[in-house]
Amino acid sequence: QLQLVESGGGLVQPGGSLRLSCAASRSTLNVYAIGWFRQVPGKERERISCISSRGGMTTYEDSVKGRFTISRDNAKNTVFLQMNSLKPEDTAVYYCAGDPFTSTCSQAVHWGQGTQVTVSL
Repeated sequence: QLQLVESGGGLVQPGGSLRLSCAASRSTLNVYAIGWFRQVPGKERERISCISSRGGMTTYEDSVKGRFTISRDNAKNTVFLQMNSLKPEDTAVYYCAGDPFTSTCSQAVHWGQGTQVTVSL
């Protein structure tokens, strides 16, 4: 069972930056595509970014394109989400998830516990 732990969330002012980390419990992280998702209370969880198992393909949801960057270091069993130019509407709980089946994170089966990101003055 792959266990994922997110960190790096917090409170930041609009226009600021945060770097989220997703640490994996196993050294076989390189067989999983890893996605970042976020959820606001009362809304469905949305996939905002995904990186393929070896990092060759990345995808972004339109609202974060150009501001967020996903990357991975398989040697350190960690995936990152660099978030720049943050906006209040980026406020959410952010989750990382592992997908052993696809390169698009559409079948994620292993989830972290989430980390809160709040963008506010």
